Amino acid sequence: MHKWIMFVVFAAASVLGIYLLTTQLPDKPVDEAASLPPGVTLLKVEASQDFVFDQKEYHAKVGDKVIVKLHNKSGIHGLAIPELGVDLEGDKLEQEVTLDKAGTYEMHCAVMCGTGHANMKSVLIVE
Repeated sequence: MHKWIMFVVFAAASVLGIYLLTTQLPDKPVDEAASLPPGVTLLKVEASQDFVFDQKEYHAKVGDKVIVKLHNKSGIHGLAIPELGVDLEGDKLEQEVTLDKAGTYEMHCAVMCGTGHANMKSVLIVE
């Protein structure tokens, strides 16, 4: 009698496992840089609710055409690079920029996002 109960429990667990594997898997990650036109690179900046950008420094080369894209992992943030004329906030979260001269450009959050807003800074180094 116990063998039948174990068989039914095992079969039910197997069916449930197969169902979860086929319906609950997350989508495959998409390589956003693959769809860009030739000669254009992607500079993806991720902002989180911890009032930080995902990197302290971002690097690019002089003469590059770059699409600056902001991804808000949590919270509502913006991105501004005043020297390059980049201002990302609201519905506009990406902008194309041509990096004409070398230098270090300060990046900061363009939206008053909370108590850590003033410290939410990073730099773009163009070499």
